[in-house]
Amino acid sequence: MKVGVVKEIKDQENRVALTPAGARVMAAAGHQVCVEFSAGAGSGHDDRGYRAAGAELVPVEDAWCSDLVLKVKEPLETEYRFLQGQILFAYLHLAGAPAQLTETLLASRTLAVAYETVEDADGRLPLLAPMSAIAGTMAFSVGNHYLAHTGGGKGVLLGSMLGRKHGKVVVIGDGVVGRHAAHAAAGAGAEVVVFGLSAPVAASGQQPFPSGGIRHLVSDSQAIALQMEDADLLVGAVLARGARAPHIVTESMVMGMEPGSVIVDVSIDQGGCMETSRPTTHSDPVYVRHGVVHYAVTNMPGAYPRSSTLALTDATLPYALRLAQGGTGALRADAGFARGVNTCNGFVCCRPVAEALSLMDRFRPFDGIPESRP
Repeated sequence: MKVGVVKEIKDQENRVALTPAGARVMAAAGHQVCVEFSAGAGSGHDDRGYRAAGAELVPVEDAWCSDLVLKVKEPLETEYRFLQGQILFAYLHLAGAPAQLTETLLASRTLAVAYETVEDADGRLPLLAPMSAIAGTMAFSVGNHYLAHTGGGKGVLLGSMLGRKHGKVVVIGDGVVGRHAAHAAAGAGAEVVVFGLSAPVAASGQQPFPSGGIRHLVSDSQAIALQMEDADLLVGAVLARGARAPHIVTESMVMGMEPGSVIVDVSIDQGGCMETSRPTTHSDPVYVRHGVVHYAVTNMPGAYPRSSTLALTDATLPYALRLAQGGTGALRADAGFARGVNTCNGFVCCRPVAEALSLMDRFRPFDGIPESRP
């Protein structure tokens, strides 16, 4: 199979979907690997490394003109013209992306497989987890940066100084993002409160935070509003698989926060879990609303492309190789892998996406679509 690797064009996005080491694995398996010129430069992988691994260096059009295209982030509008029915393997977040992207995927009959909805045998999200871990850890450091007076914040430094805790962090969501944000904050010495959905877990006071120093409460709007009142940093870490994130935090709740507080909404890829959130970029990352600094960059891990690329490709390469080897057969043989299919042959195959975009008339489960691909 011809496998294309394209250079990311999203703002400050320097990750790449396949490293030279991954290209060597693909080439050794008999696949033609076509990498766009300088695709890996931002993450420390130059063109010479890809050539040495057996890949061809090609213009953008040739990389897209492949049976399987590997990307990191969703195609942007200027890339829609390249969607021509190939297999696309990337983070898509269609429920939170412009509806035009899904319409283009449907019109082009692209088989779009989203990293974020692929499941393993235990129902976990193995391709989302690495970037969630990085984004969660970043949420604390980014929040601390913007809490500085020079960053527009109230001037609070989160952490322990001379044995005394400073600052309070509230995290909404206790998945991978939430756990990493909470551990980073607690490790620095800040007061940390995490809201989750599991009453037994919260009641235990132990899991998923066995290291201590973190209060784990059952998510409830009144309790969240109360804890937000004196929070210095609020982290949105809500995940609704494939769907738009619900607005757990209302505008009135944000208005109750102290001026100069900071919100980092990691859920923004899926629309954001704060009513006051809107997508931002690394070039223009924050805005102020009701006196509260909002950070809602849609590709947070792109700020650390070397670490992010290695973590991402370690997770995705085995799946990409299976797609290159077996095409749709690889998906049909693995129900968890098949849950990554978001569009196929003009149909939306992920129910949460169809519901979020009011496309239920175009919904059909992947296993209900006849085989028509290699």
